[in-house]
Amino acid sequence: TGSQLREIFDKINNLLSGKSVQSGGRTVSVTQHPQGLDFVYYKLAEKFVSQGEEEVASHREAAFPIAVVASGIWEIHPRVGDLFLAHLHKKCPYSVPFYPAFKEGTSMEEYQRILGYQVKDSKVEEQDHFLKRMSGMIRLYAAIIQLRWPYGNRQGTHPHGLNYGWRWLAQMLNMEPLADVTATLLFDFLEVCGNALMKQYQVQFWKMMLLIREDYFPRYD
Repeated sequence: TGSQLREIFDKINNLLSGKSVQSGGRTVSVTQHPQGLDFVYYKLAEKFVSQGEEEVASHREAAFPIAVVASGIWEIHPRVGDLFLAHLHKKCPYSVPFYPAFKEGTSMEEYQRILGYQVKDSKVEEQDHFLKRMSGMIRLYAAIIQLRWPYGNRQGTHPHGLNYGWRWLAQMLNMEPLADVTATLLFDFLEVCGNALMKQYQVQFWKMMLLIREDYFPRYD
C-alpha cells in the first residue's frame, strides 16, 4: 500500500541522509563509521537487485512497488543508481545488453558464472530457474525506467528513464538472438514497459514491433 511504501522509502532515505533509524531493535546511522555511507549504498543497491532476482522472479507484480521505491531513492541518491546498475549488469549481463563470449583459457564453470548462471559444487542451475531469475531482474529494470516516486516534489527528469529502455530494446534487436534467453527477456521487458514506450515513441514503437515480428523472430528458426 501507499502508506507502507512511504514508510519504507522514508526509512531508507533517512538512513542515507545521515539520520538515525531503528533496525533490528537497534539505532543505526551511517555516521557511525567513516565508510558507513559507502557500505550502505553498496548493500542497498545489491538488495534491490536481489529483490528482482528473488521476489520479482516469484511474484511478477512485485516489480512495481519495489521499482517505485528504488526509483525514488535513485533520484535523491544517484550513487545508489550507479551501484544498482553495476550489480544488475554483473548478475544479468543481458540487462546491458551483452552476450559474453567464451574466451580461451576460461574454465567452463567460470564461463557459466559470467553468463549469469549459479554454479554450486560444479553443478549448474537448471535452465528454467536461470531464466526465472533473469526474468525477475529484467522486469524490475523495466519497471524502474518508467516509474517515479509519486510523493516527492522534484520536477527534474527521471534519473534513468524510458530513453534507456528504448536504447536497451534497440541494442537487443541489433544482436543475434540467443536461444530462449532473448525471447524470454524481450517478452518480460515489453510486458512491463511496452505500454509506456508506446505512449512515448508512438509510430517509432510500432515500427520496432513490426521489425521484431517480421525480421527478428524468424531468426529463431
